[in-house]
Amino acid sequence: MGLKHNWLISLVACAGMWGLAVPASHAQALLPHTLEPDFENLEEQGLALAQDAAQLVRFQQYDAALARAKVATQLAPEAYQPWFILGTLEARNENLDQALMALQKAHALAPEEPQVLFTLGSAYFQQGNYEQAIQELKAGLNLKPDSPEALFDIGNAYLKTSEYDSAIASYEKAANLEEGFWPAINNIGLIEYEQGKLNAAVEKWRMAAEIAENATEPKLAIAVALYHQGKRQEAIALGKNALSSDSRYANLEFLEENLWGEKLLADTEDFFASPVMEATLSRLQINAPDQQ
Repeated sequence: MGLKHNWLISLVACAGMWGLAVPASHAQALLPHTLEPDFENLEEQGLALAQDAAQLVRFQQYDAALARAKVATQLAPEAYQPWFILGTLEARNENLDQALMALQKAHALAPEEPQVLFTLGSAYFQQGNYEQAIQELKAGLNLKPDSPEALFDIGNAYLKTSEYDSAIASYEKAANLEEGFWPAINNIGLIEYEQGKLNAAVEKWRMAAEIAENATEPKLAIAVALYHQGKRQEAIALGKNALSSDSRYANLEFLEENLWGEKLLADTEDFFASPVMEATLSRLQINAPDQQ
């Protein structure tokens, strides 16, 4: 399970930044809002516009939120909130240079805000700068050590730098802080598989699948491990069931993006190449990995 969806955590933080709740019926009222500049109160108006952007995030109006955030940074350039919202939204859109620029500005204005550091770390991770991601996430965790999402993110960064003990320790802390946080348990299994601990990995994936009954990833991972262990009938039945619920997992590149390691990917390719699984992929109108 990778990190790329975790910008949503930051967007939720954006929406709650001012601690104000806007009823759902007010969502549409925000959309036609037109700014009438009052040059004596530009910063106040900028913060109000940033608040509009944060509330629009709650209703998944991301384009409208981005437009407001951009104007808010111009009206209130010395307030960190508009820069944070802008950076988070740019990271969501994978505009990483713009995201990092805005988030670094937010951090300079509010160096003690852990959520800014967490989001900055996520953006560096998306960029592939894992060492810098670890540095920013560590700094944020020094300020707020009880964030399961940040612990999960730094675990992913440690995984990418092959610091497996640190990764497992971070995942375990995340799972202990938030009951049912199955991605952390799932990723411990990914590491254990690469270390040759097949039974331990399968145990972790079974735990993750029990928590998240509709999650495809742990089911497919179990199927691959069982196939590698020679339990082919059980493996194929589970693999067919997993891919029928989410065919994206038949793509090796997608699995790699979700932090599957070399050994697990090689065994997955063998599993997909079996005649029954090839037929399954064909029925699901999925291109087999060797045809992509």
